Amino acid sequence: MGVSRRGFTLIELLVVIAVVGVLMGMLMPVVTRARGAAHKTFCSNNLKQIGVAFATYLNAHDDFYPCAQDPISAKPFYWLWMGRGWRGFVAPFFGQKIDPENPSVLFCKEDEQAENKYESTSYAYSMAFYHSAAQIDAMAETKVTYSSPQPSIGQRGGQASNPAQKVLAGEWTSNHERVAGDTGWWVWAGTRNFLFADGHAAFVAASALRPANDGKPNPCLTRYGIHGRDVE
Repeated sequence: MGVSRRGFTLIELLVVIAVVGVLMGMLMPVVTRARGAAHKTFCSNNLKQIGVAFATYLNAHDDFYPCAQDPISAKPFYWLWMGRGWRGFVAPFFGQKIDPENPSVLFCKEDEQAENKYESTSYAYSMAFYHSAAQIDAMAETKVTYSSPQPSIGQRGGQASNPAQKVLAGEWTSNHERVAGDTGWWVWAGTRNFLFADGHAAFVAASALRPANDGKPNPCLTRYGIHGRDVE
């Protein structure tokens, strides 16, 4: 006798498809969150490596942080605090060629703007490390960071009074927690990875930062400059 073979009915196939669809719907958010967490961690590790480069720079420059007169160039027009501005100062300390074609640790994989707008540099550098505390406290408006800052004065690593609480560099935009109208360090919204002067990195909400001299969560204009604190 032949063996009876019974195939799936149309209803059974539809049930299987529906179950698979439900499982996929449950798994996709989990996968998305896991991928986002991985990118956030990767970005944090970028900043830790940048911290090592800063430390090496300090060692090679008599404990002075990168300093230059703003704007540091006219064509293209760059300010030192911009990622593509300070990039050239620390690039030699990464052990590889760093430029827009090979941004390496200066680029966050979730940064949707940097590649086309900021030469693939995702991180900004605080002006408090190349202006005196008195100069920073005299800057009460956000626009001075890109219009008419005071003459630069190099600051030394030992001058950071609260290194674990003073932002040295960090993500300009909220790449891992999107916010509408994100204008970087000038908005009280979003969360960013920051590198602190002691070399550690942390994911900090803008709302958790202390108001700077311009009343915004702006590490460039931290009250008391290099002696101040951006977080409690």
